Amino acid sequence: MFLARRQPLRAAARVQQNLTLRTATARSFTSATATARTSSFTAPSKRRTFATVTSTQPKPSTNSYLQNLPKDYFKTPLPDIKKVLVIGSGGLAIGQAGEFDYSGSQALKALKEAGIASVLLNPNIATIQTSHSLAGEVYFLPVTPEYVEYVIQREKPDGIFLSYGGQTALNLGVQMKRLGLLEKYNVKVLGTSVETLELSEDRDLFAKALEEINIPIAKSIAVETVDEALDAAEKVGYPIIVRAAYALGGLGSGFANNREELEQLAARSLTLSPQILVEKSLKGWKEVEYEVVRDAEDNCITVCNMENFDPLGIHTGDSIVVAPSQTLSDEEYHMLRTAAIKIIRHLGVVGECNCQYALQPDGLDYRVIEVNARLSRSSALASKATGYPLAYTAAKIGLGSTLPSLPNAVTKTTTANFEPSLDYVVVKIPRWDLAKFQLVGRSIGSAMKSVGEVMAIGRTFEEAIQKAVRMVDPKFPGWYNPKKEHFDDLDFELANPTDRRWIAVGQAMQHEGYSVDRVHDLTKIDRWFLHKLKNIVDMSKSIEQAAGLESIKKEQLEKAKRLGFSDAQIAMALAEGGHKVSEQDVRVYRKSLGIHPWVKRIDTLAAEFPADTNYLYTTYNASSHDVTLEPGHDQAVILGSGVYRIGSSVEFDWCAVSATRALREQGKKTIMINYNPETYSTDFDVADRLYFEELSYERVMDIYELEHAGSAVVSFGGQLPQNIALKLQEVGGARILGTNPLDIDKAEDRKKFSNILDSIGVGQPKWAELTSVSEAEAFADRVGYPVLVRPSYVLSGAAMSVIKSKDELHQKLAAASSVSTEHPVVISKFIEGAAEIDVDGVASKGELLVHAVSEHVENAGVHSGDATLILPPQNLEPAIMERLKVIAQKVAKAWNITGPFNMQVIKAERADGGEPDLLVIECNLRASRSFPFVSKTLATNFIDIATKALTGKDVPAPTDLMTVERDYCAVKVPQFSWTRLAGADPMLGVEMSSTGEIACFGKDVVDAYWAAMQSTMNFRVPEPGEGILLGGDVDKNWLTVVVDNLSPLGYKFFCASDDVKELIERTAKNGVTVTKIDLPVNKMGIRDAFQNNNVKAVFSLCSSRAKDITDKDYLMRRNAVDFGVPLMMEANTAMLFSECMAAKLPRPGGIPSEARPWSEFIKGKPLV
Repeated sequence: MFLARRQPLRAAARVQQNLTLRTATARSFTSATATARTSSFTAPSKRRTFATVTSTQPKPSTNSYLQNLPKDYFKTPLPDIKKVLVIGSGGLAIGQAGEFDYSGSQALKALKEAGIASVLLNPNIATIQTSHSLAGEVYFLPVTPEYVEYVIQREKPDGIFLSYGGQTALNLGVQMKRLGLLEKYNVKVLGTSVETLELSEDRDLFAKALEEINIPIAKSIAVETVDEALDAAEKVGYPIIVRAAYALGGLGSGFANNREELEQLAARSLTLSPQILVEKSLKGWKEVEYEVVRDAEDNCITVCNMENFDPLGIHTGDSIVVAPSQTLSDEEYHMLRTAAIKIIRHLGVVGECNCQYALQPDGLDYRVIEVNARLSRSSALASKATGYPLAYTAAKIGLGSTLPSLPNAVTKTTTANFEPSLDYVVVKIPRWDLAKFQLVGRSIGSAMKSVGEVMAIGRTFEEAIQKAVRMVDPKFPGWYNPKKEHFDDLDFELANPTDRRWIAVGQAMQHEGYSVDRVHDLTKIDRWFLHKLKNIVDMSKSIEQAAGLESIKKEQLEKAKRLGFSDAQIAMALAEGGHKVSEQDVRVYRKSLGIHPWVKRIDTLAAEFPADTNYLYTTYNASSHDVTLEPGHDQAVILGSGVYRIGSSVEFDWCAVSATRALREQGKKTIMINYNPETYSTDFDVADRLYFEELSYERVMDIYELEHAGSAVVSFGGQLPQNIALKLQEVGGARILGTNPLDIDKAEDRKKFSNILDSIGVGQPKWAELTSVSEAEAFADRVGYPVLVRPSYVLSGAAMSVIKSKDELHQKLAAASSVSTEHPVVISKFIEGAAEIDVDGVASKGELLVHAVSEHVENAGVHSGDATLILPPQNLEPAIMERLKVIAQKVAKAWNITGPFNMQVIKAERADGGEPDLLVIECNLRASRSFPFVSKTLATNFIDIATKALTGKDVPAPTDLMTVERDYCAVKVPQFSWTRLAGADPMLGVEMSSTGEIACFGKDVVDAYWAAMQSTMNFRVPEPGEGILLGGDVDKNWLTVVVDNLSPLGYKFFCASDDVKELIERTAKNGVTVTKIDLPVNKMGIRDAFQNNNVKAVFSLCSSRAKDITDKDYLMRRNAVDFGVPLMMEANTAMLFSECMAAKLPRPGGIPSEARPWSEFIKGKPLV
């Protein structure tokens, strides 16, 4: 066994003589001594000297370390593996998001390098990994034992990777082992064994395993019934926390302070998991994580440790996380590091592992909370925070390599058998979108609710957290915010965390005068962090008291920038003091003083070894650049999509990465700017240079100017880059490739947009600009209700509302107005029952090059991001298709589009029976979320064509892909995360609700939709003979159609109202009887009703939302998702799925027609 040649010098013990070739900075951050806790950043003394590179001193060789190793050192015998099946995670959901696109892509890359054939099963069509450039074959199929067996039968792999698809892949592996499928087909699990995965997931086995090595865990009892849970709580003692086995992101977990709370919690948790752990609560302790890597020869290192800003009690996915830890003593650090290595060795993990601890805040007592023996959200964060390629390394280990025999893929100067050293601090903040949901609880706790996260890098904690806050949402200027937020009870908000927790801390310290001690007593946040935040408050007061911009001396302005203040924040602070200046004024003044950010490199080594990486960030806490910045290159800056949120997710990362690759193929030097640690675009080898930085005007212009860039690309990162495009061009002077931002503004501004549509003779719903309530009422009376109220610059339907009455108009108007202050709010006629169509296109100088037409299954009124899309369309006549093409050509010409664009069109039947109206309701002059779907379905990379249009190189001739006959179709369905959002009403509307998407292929719609629905998370098809609960509107025939499709299969039907019973028994065929059951508000009572009647699916087909939580249909929908029962809550998709069930059940033998590789459907691999 090879032992590490160099023991890592941990932060607290590291000595100053190692500081060469870089300015001193982060020793004060990573240190956990008492001095570091209380002191803020200080520049090095002017008397201290550092080694510098002179003209006579040769530059150190970056290869010297590896060159001095024995010649046969890297000859690693690979196992007898020729083909590997990689299991993906499926659609993005709360608790399981883009981090698995990143880690799975790394695994595929490692396989490709090793010359091993790869097969990927993943129904997420929006991801980078589902492409032939990474995987040899791709199957867009459900991640279930049934479909995986079909793939194994076809592909005959030798090995399988289960560690790169999150909890979905892990649970699949356990199921397959129990079914004997791995042994049956002689498929070897690579990396961590299924036995170890089971050991880490089964709470009882895990507790016993840790007891064997004297590692302390919280006192707990594993149970399988509600009564057992209640008995266990009496033994453990309240308060307790419930944790569910085989669950993701704390799903099914929660806190209970008494018997009543536990009864409700356990009833829900046991419907989601077969086993729960009743555990003594340690709420208020510190939460710390370690990422550990081990190979099969027992070499073991810790890659990164992370500390939660929030104390235990908030899921780590919903916590602000800081890396490396800032408040641990050296003794605490090494105690937990030693424990982590001891655990990973005892459990037998081969690859990567995450250990989570609870640490006593004022002592050396600790408890292990859990261990994830797979790649996770935290490991993606750790990879991006340190620069250490965790997923890639774990994949290589799974193929038989050892840590000492692997070169570090990032630095290429050392082996993988080293522990990274950091000379900076990283802050991660989650992004929630709870405000989008009706009736949802806003509290955060042990079950994760956030939909995305950001990662900021700085050389002080203050600098990093200010950056991170701006990254979460551009509406926040940073942690300092002069705008006061309203809280009914601020003390209660601080003591009882919600998604507005950090805002509450800011309100208390900035505007209410709370002391550090008072905030600590209420929140239990470590005082070290709060003192750092107070530094920001103190600086803001200093700026507010300044006599004007030019009265701020250089030293003060530099200090503000080192504390993370943006130019816009400084302008805001001055305005608070009565001196109105613009962000640009501050920028010009700052640059006149010679104050600019410095470019620093993440090299994993803290400059202790020479390295040459392209992984960069900017900071004001430095005095030199780590890279050469010189003009003369044809450099393009690509703006990424930022944080994943509802409305902007992994599909835009696919677009940005595809554009970057296309630009590199054209010979351009590429510079990627993004700050999302979950993304593939923030991998070290995607672009020529990667800046892990803000997507703000200030930071983008800083990088644009420092890099002497020649152009910027804003078309592929979703709405965020679009919002600053005009300012980049008009104020900053940046050259924007593609559609002119002035034309983009004409599409984003509703009034300008509508006027242009009128001028080119393209139809649209009647509309008017809202300037007063009386005008709005008059317009609604004239066109008739319902009407749609929407702001300009809209993302995923934010603040859009369908208004059905004058009273509703009064209620909603204020909410819509507050969303958009710079642009007017528009009201338009909402056309009920109309079909909706998506048109994606690419144009060059106003000429349409390619376009795709996708039809929605749902009627207009469901946000396009939540809609089910079919491509090619199955119900649109050739005349309609031709009219849609003409509209796309007119729009491309009117806006002089160069690059990608997307339109939403509604098809409304005319009362006079004439040709249907085609009305454009929205147009985005950028790539849309459906670009990966249409590109992969039509075997034509729309982004590649768009990039050629942007640069004007090799622009293809126009072609009509929609006239090509295809013997297949694809269906894209939304992935919802209702189970996570306690209390939210699972209903669709104009506000987007889905967190991800999935697509499957088939010979027809039935094939494709059948596979797609089963690909959504935890979806289990109800088997013939089981119970189906029915509810919804009785003035439509929707429920009757569903029952007619399903009754021949022998299902038992139930309902909760006399109206539904009467409707079905009167109108359905085959003499169907429906049993009425009672649905009490009490969770235990509803659980009994579902269990006693074997309810395995719910069809609740309502046209309007519930008014309150006592509504029977709300109870039906809410408890279906709480209990993990499939829910169909939209009429058209419900009728389609019942048609699929009628066609596909009972299942015939053999491999079904939809279980084919992607390349077989599209006849090759043209997108490589």
